[in-house]
Amino acid sequence: MTYRAPVADMLFTLRHVAGLERLIAEGLAPELEEDVSPAILEEAAKFAAERLDPLNRVGDQEGAKFEDGIVTAPAGFREAYRDWAASGWNALSGPADYGGQDLPTLIATACGEMWNSACMAFALGPLLTFGAMEALDAHGSDELKETYLGKLVSGEWMGTMNLTEPHAGSDLSRLRTRAERAGDGSYKITGQKIFITYGDHDLTENIIHLVLARLPDGPAGTRGISLFLVPKFLVRADGSIGEPNDVRCHSIEHKLGIHASPTCTMVYGDKGGAKGFLIGEENRGLACMFTMMNNARLNVGSQGVAIAERATQQALAYALERRQGRAPGAKGHDTGEQMSPIAEQPDVQRMLLTMRGLTQAARALCYLTAEAIDRAHRSATPQARAEAFERASVLTPVAKAFSTDIGVEVASLGVQVHGGMGFIEETGAAQYLRDARIAPIYEGTNGIQAIDLVTRKLPLGQGRAAASLISGMRATAQKLVGINNPTFGQMGARLRDAVEALDRATQYMLGTVDTALADALAGATPYLRLFGIAQGTAALAEMALAAHGQASKGDTDPAQAGRISIARFFAENIATGAPGLEATITTGAASIHHAAASALAS
Repeated sequence: MTYRAPVADMLFTLRHVAGLERLIAEGLAPELEEDVSPAILEEAAKFAAERLDPLNRVGDQEGAKFEDGIVTAPAGFREAYRDWAASGWNALSGPADYGGQDLPTLIATACGEMWNSACMAFALGPLLTFGAMEALDAHGSDELKETYLGKLVSGEWMGTMNLTEPHAGSDLSRLRTRAERAGDGSYKITGQKIFITYGDHDLTENIIHLVLARLPDGPAGTRGISLFLVPKFLVRADGSIGEPNDVRCHSIEHKLGIHASPTCTMVYGDKGGAKGFLIGEENRGLACMFTMMNNARLNVGSQGVAIAERATQQALAYALERRQGRAPGAKGHDTGEQMSPIAEQPDVQRMLLTMRGLTQAARALCYLTAEAIDRAHRSATPQARAEAFERASVLTPVAKAFSTDIGVEVASLGVQVHGGMGFIEETGAAQYLRDARIAPIYEGTNGIQAIDLVTRKLPLGQGRAAASLISGMRATAQKLVGINNPTFGQMGARLRDAVEALDRATQYMLGTVDTALADALAGATPYLRLFGIAQGTAALAEMALAAHGQASKGDTDPAQAGRISIARFFAENIATGAPGLEATITTGAASIHHAAASALAS
């Protein structure tokens, strides 16, 4: 099945949930004032369908290759990347001073979703490059920017993020990679990194690694970590490629999914030390890297949406074609052409609507996060920027974890809709599930996102950002009260229930995290899920309200009725789980502690 980007739905969400037009009206996105957003998204959709979609299957089957120390991409990837860079897509949100278009994160996030839907294994490479660009632009010296940033923005070179080590996993305080001052302003880097996405490949002539390492005299733990730029090839004074640096790919992983994306073990310093250059200040590398990681976390959340969208499209197409049995109310006999498409069976309809609702809710959540990030950078006053930063800080872990969790759930439902054929690789449904499964793991596992949310993000400003978000959800529920339309069903009541459950659970978390940390951590993951469901319900309700308004003005587009129907389904079938999640959050910790002491004892 060929992927077709849902541009109309994406634009509707950008305008009526994320507030794109308000951003433009306030002068915070002058690049979009001529209403160029539809044209940008249409062109991104065209590249996704025509150039990236054909790579998805071949990339999965061929995979990246590692032979004689050299990593090569599957057939067609080099040509597609060349055209990608030449078309200016890599420069979409890059800084204008170095050749970028400086478009809002909101637009870049929407485009990124399409590219990941078309071929997630391809889009992973640019995703890490975008993060490297942001970190270098924010923290790099002018000299480093002049040498490397323009090449990264243009796509001539690609970037990576090197954090994980075999013995440390997600615990960055245990990093052993070493950095020694070389005496000429550079550093010698020695050590090993694992799980490095696009750590080596043949798509570009140079690869710029951002590497966390520890100085000999640095403090213990995360306070002693510094960030270094380590190029695969050294760069001469005139900007041309020089000799190879002391860095190599030792091997690539054999993975469950994203086979075309080379996941590398990288070795630094076989010959005395790879030459690296400090980004930011010594022993302040984690703050610099978090610039890159937060960018990547939103983009990974968008990957969850992307895979969910792709899986939903394929499942719906299959369900409309596949005939089996007879749906309730159908006429005729259970034979031949008189059998019903399985899309008419209520249980299949439930699965398809769940897939569509979760996908649209997660998309809206990612767009809301991107809009907050844009305001944190672009707002006119320090207070407005600070408030937006706090809102983005709360939303980012929710967007990353909720969206990637539903990516797996939706892909799994897609296999289920296909029945036995979904378990057969030839249909393609299984690939979406295999590819989706990494997203809840990398860029900080979803458990870590939940811990970050309840221990670091909720307490910001004494819970001010979370309270503001909840207030907005409550206002949406209030607007629904005035809609005297039976097609809205119980949407208002179910949203109100979800919001009040989230509010009570938030107060519990804020009161527990400092007094009973183990209890707060036990409820962190269901709390994040509750946040995603409540915010997602509110976002879909806003879309339903906008669709109702459009229809009342004479808009006959059937998509408007569909938006109301999806919002109602989500509220009456998914948001109903909110009170149960609240109970788990506020009363479930004791059972975890008790069971762990006995049932999990070795």
